[in-house]
Amino acid sequence: MKTGERTIEEKICPLEFAVKAISGKWKIPIVWRINEGEKRPSEFLRGIAKVDRRVLNQQLKELEETGILTKQSFNELPPRVEYSLTPLGEKLVEVLWQLNDWGEILLREKENQ
Repeated sequence: MKTGERTIEEKICPLEFAVKAISGKWKIPIVWRINEGEKRPSEFLRGIAKVDRRVLNQQLKELEETGILTKQSFNELPPRVEYSLTPLGEKLVEVLWQLNDWGEILLREKENQ
């Protein structure tokens, strides 16, 4: 067995698995932007400050592999692709809204210290 591999008998922590799926500097901002509607990569480059095209493409690919996003390619010139949330991605957005609410509570607590 290679280092870092788990045997079938080892239980995978769901929280660890979920956090790994959305880890990466740009994944949460990408999901927030896509929640506003289907997005093309060029729209992300304009809408998310300082993201590099190569990094953006990698993060989009990982989100697609995880099942959070779906990619649609159009057979036209110039080539065009659009990304949208899957049902799994929509569930993630619900969780992110709850996390946002918790963040507001955390900010208020910090202000009151």
